[in-house]
Amino acid sequence: MDLKEIQNLIKFVAKSGASEVNLEYDDVKITIKTGSGEVKETIIQQVQAAPAAVAPAQAAPVAPLAEAAPAAPVAEASAAPDSKYITVKSPIIGTFYRKPSPDKPNFAEVGTEIKPGDVVCVIEAMKLFNEIESEVSGKIVKVLVDDASPVEFDQPLFLVDPA
Repeated sequence: MDLKEIQNLIKFVAKSGASEVNLEYDDVKITIKTGSGEVKETIIQQVQAAPAAVAPAQAAPVAPLAEAAPAAPVAEASAAPDSKYITVKSPIIGTFYRKPSPDKPNFAEVGTEIKPGDVVCVIEAMKLFNEIESEVSGKIVKVLVDDASPVEFDQPLFLVDPA
């Protein structure tokens, strides 16, 4: 199950009005808890076969989302003044950070030239830091989110001039 399928499942559960959904297949367990039509908590756990030397009481490791997070979805901006720009959107819900740590420089500034695969920000979700990579090349013309701010799924993060 990839990130896009999980996001679609979260949306479906939120719209359905169910208070809790547990899904388990192969080596993936997903629990989604909602309340009043809004997703409150999502737990994704990947169960792996434990080596023979590991004690049976040890908890199964949590799947690292940072490795599995796909590049940020990209869509054309619909606003008239910004119609020539491409919008880089958040692929997940979490906290937006412009730099890898407080003492490091920002991944991308206004005027920074980016190309596909360049990390433009980090989004923290459930104590996992997911690097968000660009799918487009161009120059960043506007940063739409403040550092350390919460972001929603599909929320615009950057405007990129592809020219």
